[in-house]
Amino acid sequence: MRGMKGEILLNIPAEKAWEMYRDNDKISRVNPQMLAKAEYIQGEGEPGSLRRFQLGPALSNYVKQSIEKIEKVEEGRSVTYQVTDGDLRKMYNPYKVTFSFTPVQDSDKECIAEWKAEYEPISPTIPAPEKSRDAALSFLRLFDKIESRAL
Repeated sequence: MRGMKGEILLNIPAEKAWEMYRDNDKISRVNPQMLAKAEYIQGEGEPGSLRRFQLGPALSNYVKQSIEKIEKVEEGRSVTYQVTDGDLRKMYNPYKVTFSFTPVQDSDKECIAEWKAEYEPISPTIPAPEKSRDAALSFLRLFDKIESRAL
């Protein structure tokens, strides 16, 4: 299986970033142009839950919707999804993503947000998911800007 990852520094504590990522209402208000709506369609965020991401106009030419099954949760730190339906599933199988939020050593006001994907393109013409990585990191970068406005 192939892999790709990216990370950014956020100027908010890891706990705040985690809370924003896991809360459907908060994450849906970060940037509706990128993510119009997030919702748990089965379960409440524990392993086995299904979460639907409805992407906004800024990303809908690439991916309109993604339904993801939560495989693993490290509370307050990371969550791993397996994409089960949607546009990404038409390009990659499997497609597994982990989002993690790690406190910066000696700082209680910063964290490293990481996006990591494991994937296999369904055909040799399908490119690596660089657009997904770039969109995810751009979206995560907004967390500290939004937090200052207190979602």
